[in-house]
Amino acid sequence: MLPLAWAALVAAARIPGPADAALVDATHFVPDAVIDLRYATSSNFLGRAVYPPGARCLLLRPVAERLARAADRLRARGLRLRVYDCYRPLAVQREMWRLVPRKGFVADPAKGSNHNRGAAVDVGLSAPDGSEVELPTPFDAFGPRARAGATAGVSATARRNRDLLRAAMEAERFRVNRSEWWHFDAPEARGAPIRDVPLEP
Repeated sequence: MLPLAWAALVAAARIPGPADAALVDATHFVPDAVIDLRYATSSNFLGRAVYPPGARCLLLRPVAERLARAADRLRARGLRLRVYDCYRPLAVQREMWRLVPRKGFVADPAKGSNHNRGAAVDVGLSAPDGSEVELPTPFDAFGPRARAGATAGVSATARRNRDLLRAAMEAERFRVNRSEWWHFDAPEARGAPIRDVPLEP
């Protein structure tokens, strides 16, 4: 079990500070997003759930607004965003590091991840009916095909979908992680504090 007091959850709306510093529920901005938070399941590289059931996708407000604009671009192409991860409490980052202390797989909690700042998202694509579309790898499948520009072993369909996702995200100033086609950092990460607000269902 994670050393997290789920009973002491703090509502995002009660986080003090200016509006831009608040964590918000991204589904209020992208209501048709397919929320598929893999760390609330065992379908991730850890092989176990580290988020509570029913965890929400929380982001800094400006990041959620960027994501909404990217979703608009994809919707115009007949695609929906699929969301794998958003804000991640520092306590979870520590637990991930305890389980898999390998840079390149997990960010060192001593420095924190942009997920801990509410300024990174892990996303894929879905068809209008919510089903997954072909992409180079499953989420958290690390290896050469997971690289943002990989071509070897990646089908033309998967490349096209990956590149549509990247183009929509980059048009809204997200930056892709070169090792993970699904991971995008927002410019709001610069200067944003690392947070340890527990996730709220």
